[in-house]
Amino acid sequence: MTTAEQPREYHFVLTVQKPASGGYIVADWSGYLTPEPGWTRHDTYQAIRAEHVKQNPTLAHAGVLFFSLEPNQL
Repeated sequence: MTTAEQPREYHFVLTVQKPASGGYIVADWSGYLTPEPGWTRHDTYQAIRAEHVKQNPTLAHAGVLFFSLEPNQL
């Protein structure tokens, strides 16, 4: 496999907000992943959201305030 063919690792940041009693819950989550071959940016976003909700069920249906997905290599 050449360098151009190697899977690329991405860093992501996700910030969500959800109404809570008397205010809002705001949560940030960041990490890195290597998308599956053939995944689109949308597929990757959906996978990140699904994992975030799996780890934080109270944030299901939270509104996204910010999402960033960038190559992890500088």
